[in-house]
Amino acid sequence: MKNSPPLGSEFSQLDPAAFVVDPELIHALDAHSVSVPCKAERVLFRQDEPAVGIFIVHKCPVMLSMMSQDGHSLLAVQARPSSLLGLPGVIGNQPYAMSATAGAGAKVSFVSRDDLTALMQSDPALSLKILDLLAADVRGTRKTL
Repeated sequence: MKNSPPLGSEFSQLDPAAFVVDPELIHALDAHSVSVPCKAERVLFRQDEPAVGIFIVHKCPVMLSMMSQDGHSLLAVQARPSSLLGLPGVIGNQPYAMSATAGAGAKVSFVSRDDLTALMQSDPALSLKILDLLAADVRGTRKTL
């Protein structure tokens, strides 16, 4: 997608707190994750790519962005530590709705779709926490409409 100025005078902003997850859930997921080296800027995933797993942000900077189909910037937000990225796409078997880029020095880990699915099947309490998180995401989206 081409780089274009954002629509309006500023980027649309999401509440970064919307991505922050219960520490107990982060701990459970992190036990099944692999570290993602971020010595330099690194694209974690791109908008419209197949969702292959989720990313846990432990230390920033990590930037989320979304572009329109004609290449205009729709939003940009910096994730916070304890953010969980990519979950709706993974659970819904849909492409990532946004792009995520980690800056140099960020600490991020990754849980594959298969590992997340197995973990959810083996731990119903964790599955309920993930459903709660997705429901909160839906409620937050509805409030902005």
